[in-house]
Amino acid sequence: MRKNSLKNTRVNGEVQKVLADVIRGEIKDPRISLLTSVVAVEVSPDLKTCKAWISVLGDEEAQKNTLAGLKSAEGFIKNKIAKTINLRNTPEITFIMDQSIAYGVSMSKMIDDVTKKES
Repeated sequence: MRKNSLKNTRVNGEVQKVLADVIRGEIKDPRISLLTSVVAVEVSPDLKTCKAWISVLGDEEAQKNTLAGLKSAEGFIKNKIAKTINLRNTPEITFIMDQSIAYGVSMSKMIDDVTKKES
């Protein structure tokens, strides 16, 4: 399976959907913030590894705690993915903190501040 193939794109979407559902509803770790979203998922073509970009709305402490909670729940998450999606291999998940949403919000605020000063 090639990296940009239709099958790989479908697998990425399915894993992202299941991962978001598991994080939102099934993990009961208090360290994981309620405002956690799965921004993107990239499963390798051999289905052995998976990178999941996670966004957490909150301060840096909440982001660290959420990342630690997700790392400790990796086995549980992998088990849920294996039961939900029928894949040859269940990928090992690596969680990566995504700052793009926070960056976009801060840029939007800066633009609003500049336009208020000009008018």
